Amino acid sequence: MCGIVGYIGSRSAKEIVINGLKRLEYRGYDSAGIALFNGDVKIVKCKGRVRDLEEMACREDFNGTIGVGHTRWATHGEPNEMNAHPQVSYKGNFVVVHNGIIENYSRIKRHLESRGIPFRSQTDTEVVAHLIEHLYLEGSLTAEQAITTALNNIEGAYGLVIVCRNEQDRIFAARRGSPLVIGVGEGENFIASDATPIIEHTQRVIYLKDDDIAIIKKDELILKTIRTPVIQPEVQEIDLKIGEIDKEGFPHFMLKEIYEQPRAIRDTLRGRILPDGSAIVLGGLHDVIDRLSNARRIIIVACGTSWHAGLMGEYIFEEYARIPVEVEYASEFRYRNPLITSDDILIAISQSGETADTLAAVRLAKERGAMVIGICNVVGSGIPRETNAGVYTHAGPEIGVASTKAFTTQVTVLAMAAFEIGYKKGVLTEEIYRQLIKELVLLPSLVEKTLEVNEKVAEIARIMKDASNALYLGRGYLFPVALEGALKLKEISYIHAEGYPAAEMKHGPIALIDEEMPVVVVATKDHTYEKIINNIQEIKARKGTIIAIVTEGDQIIGKIADYVIEVPETLPVFSGILAVIPLQLLSYHVAVMRGCDVDQPRNLAKSVTVE
Repeated sequence: MCGIVGYIGSRSAKEIVINGLKRLEYRGYDSAGIALFNGDVKIVKCKGRVRDLEEMACREDFNGTIGVGHTRWATHGEPNEMNAHPQVSYKGNFVVVHNGIIENYSRIKRHLESRGIPFRSQTDTEVVAHLIEHLYLEGSLTAEQAITTALNNIEGAYGLVIVCRNEQDRIFAARRGSPLVIGVGEGENFIASDATPIIEHTQRVIYLKDDDIAIIKKDELILKTIRTPVIQPEVQEIDLKIGEIDKEGFPHFMLKEIYEQPRAIRDTLRGRILPDGSAIVLGGLHDVIDRLSNARRIIIVACGTSWHAGLMGEYIFEEYARIPVEVEYASEFRYRNPLITSDDILIAISQSGETADTLAAVRLAKERGAMVIGICNVVGSGIPRETNAGVYTHAGPEIGVASTKAFTTQVTVLAMAAFEIGYKKGVLTEEIYRQLIKELVLLPSLVEKTLEVNEKVAEIARIMKDASNALYLGRGYLFPVALEGALKLKEISYIHAEGYPAAEMKHGPIALIDEEMPVVVVATKDHTYEKIINNIQEIKARKGTIIAIVTEGDQIIGKIADYVIEVPETLPVFSGILAVIPLQLLSYHVAVMRGCDVDQPRNLAKSVTVE
């Protein structure tokens, strides 16, 4: 959700914090603020983007060697200057930035108001600042004691960074359910929501765990929990290059990340296929592969794009590993009373590894004895720490809010896992197994070839840019791709779009079709090809405009559809990975033509770390 950056050292904090907020703006961009400390305290906040904050801050003749900043995605309180962070305690002793949701804030607020403490904002964060100060003043506590006591009375999720006006040699940071990472430097230290603002300064990081409290000085770091004394921090080296979080000549991160997919899939495959192509070896599943092979049932939980990847995973696992699979929205799974046993395997999929609902589903499944496997991209995030085993996608940073390479690498990992299990179970013969591996290895080059359709897709986008609605259809492996294509169009162009199984069109959506309705049909060749030709004919008879994604050289649909985009031929199980590429490009070009903010679409944030 929101982005947090903090710095303590000897350099100018203003530039470091603001540049860090620019790196994190994909996490929230409806308001922003910065606090600088140099004996006195200067706070600058505004509604709008980080660039607006930068302009205001540069007009202020004030700096400091300690600074904290925040870019907000609103939950409690509309986006405005008053609700922007940092929030300040009622007597000004504490400055707080926060990512997360304080669930019992209203109860604490009533308690504080009954003692005459005034509130200015609509945020739950202001409650934290006031509670800490109330304990600090009324209880004659140190800043650390007041913060620790407050955190023991707070319910909900938080990533908090706090500075006390009277102790300007340190920054306090605390985490529960919302990620924070400390960057360890020489004579300086950093704190942020993720590693992207840190890597240009240091590669050494510490990922805070739930209930950790860090006291960060420029040349010292003390790590505790809210209930225990000092603990030894685990410092890790991150393998992340500054170029991975820059646009590198592309107009938008989304387009850059679409074009990074061949490299991302290669990195996902790297080291996991034996050089002679004889076997898949997923090291992260080595210790649990027998239990996976004997699973009574697999439950996949995810949200958004990851849910679509999970739906493809269902089809792949059931065909190639012959294990029953259920795919659940994590947000629904956690709030009902699902039947889970110790014989079940739960696979949690999340790009960030911090999706709140998915993490909650993981914890629920573990409580009920299921083995939990994680598939995510961000090393050191919550899901890898809480699962029994798992696989990283190695897609590299994904800054654009609309996921692209996350989807294709997640499907790649799911396919590898299904093939490895299917072969171990004897479902797959040696010949079929090796053929699948051969096609896997070819995928990056096939994606590169698919990207050559970009100019043609841009031309087709012109006929969609003024549409009010769109329908996306697919069958089999291509149904989840239709869902993903529709989601992309909705996310970044604000055109209403629905993905549907093509065979279900006659059960309702066909009533919507007329000459004003573009219909995108994902129709690469598989065993449902003849059936989907019939569906296309039905659309044509009702004067719908048909945009078809077909296998290269298709001679039948090409004569029926109004517009055709070809993708290379591959096995049906991999066709969705190729077919989704032109749908990503189509959404991108439509959004650009409509003047939309592609990387930061309205009302959306990259990582949904709160409910």
